[in-house]
Amino acid sequence: MPCCLAAPHALLRTLLHSSARAPDAASPVNLELVTLTEDLAVITWHTGVESEGEVVYGTHPARLNRTASEGRDTAHHHVELTDLEPGQTYYYQARSRGTAATPTPLHLVKGNAVGTSLYGFGSHGGPYSFTTPQPPPGRHLLSIALCNDLHLGETTAGLVTGVPMMRGISQRLGLGPYPEVMGRALVEEAHRRGAGQLLAAGDISAGGAPGDLAEARRLLDGFGVHGRDYFVVRGNHDRRGRHGPQGWRGDTFLDAFPAHGGPGDGPAYFARDLGGLRILGLDTYEKRGNGAGSGGLSDEQLAWFRADVRAHKDQPTVVFGHHPLTVRNSPFPVTSGQRLNRRQARTILDAYAAAPGVFLHHAGHTHRNKRTVLPQARHVTLQEVGAVKEYPGGFCLLRIHTGGYALNYYKASSGPAREWSERSRRVAAGLWPQYALGRSVRDRNSVVVRDLSGITPTVTRRPALRGAA
Repeated sequence: MPCCLAAPHALLRTLLHSSARAPDAASPVNLELVTLTEDLAVITWHTGVESEGEVVYGTHPARLNRTASEGRDTAHHHVELTDLEPGQTYYYQARSRGTAATPTPLHLVKGNAVGTSLYGFGSHGGPYSFTTPQPPPGRHLLSIALCNDLHLGETTAGLVTGVPMMRGISQRLGLGPYPEVMGRALVEEAHRRGAGQLLAAGDISAGGAPGDLAEARRLLDGFGVHGRDYFVVRGNHDRRGRHGPQGWRGDTFLDAFPAHGGPGDGPAYFARDLGGLRILGLDTYEKRGNGAGSGGLSDEQLAWFRADVRAHKDQPTVVFGHHPLTVRNSPFPVTSGQRLNRRQARTILDAYAAAPGVFLHHAGHTHRNKRTVLPQARHVTLQEVGAVKEYPGGFCLLRIHTGGYALNYYKASSGPAREWSERSRRVAAGLWPQYALGRSVRDRNSVVVRDLSGITPTVTRRPALRGAA
């Protein structure tokens, strides 16, 4: 959980109202337009009991003449609308047992969970509306899964000590540990969506324990080869090994995910070239501490970063690290621990301003979907991605074309992942979606036009999917 709440009276009343609602209501609720590409929309909702689900849709609100359904009864509905036309406005209504689903409320933020316009708001169940974007121009080159916050070893989601309404949510008895459920689902979904590489931006473990990091390594090895197919950086929960009679010594994170040479050797930050695309991985907790406080880079790492960006300033570059450079538009109080050290963040933005090749900075830590563009470096998208381990529970797919790129968020769609995602939306007494989902469809789905024709994708042979049992 990235932040603490000092709730004012109005927020406390909202918390109490939200927590009083029955979580297993039979009526269709929590409707969300999760993913929106030029030809695909993914729509989810919940019924509390198993039932059929369908989405009726069309290009006119009075003619919803197309239908998509799941083909089986479930309480956790996940319907994909395929073969959509780019740049077209569609109207849709999700239904179960003949009753229209109602949207996830975003009353703490000025947001929209179900469409790209306000069409249908004020009604009970829509129809709602979205307009598909144009695809990134040019030929598709490669797709990369961006993820973070797996928290292997964690047993309670959303736990914040000292805040009575933030007691956390645990997995149902008899079911597998939710970080492992969601980690397996991440690998399966990333494969299914066509990701060739995967970047995991920290908090791989709940506290840096060797066993938890080893389990994370096993799960991620199901995607491919570490250092070739997937890359990992440290988060504050992956802090250096504890010392003492009951602790462990050394850098347990680097033992599991060596960035250079053998286990524990060298720094945890690195640069790699993927067929003309430069990947920079930052260790944003290269400091002493217990995991609290703002993120920090060592002076050595910051100097390395500035020199590398300057030397490759025109090369297409993606940077990823755990702590975001800035945290904006949060409905919950923002603390320094939610971001990178301010001075270092300004230094990084100054480096971006002089490096036109950098186009994306991916971060985790906040456990939310948020797209930010700052005036200091308007050519760089700062993308925070929701946590793997809890609601909304997924990853962002970066699709790179010769003339631009798209970012699209996908929830993990396996049955156990859907069930845990719905259960964990009750974090913060049910207010978690107001923070984690994203204020708008654009916070989790966007397209940018720019010249990326210098990238030549490399072809690697990945092993068959492993660790999914």
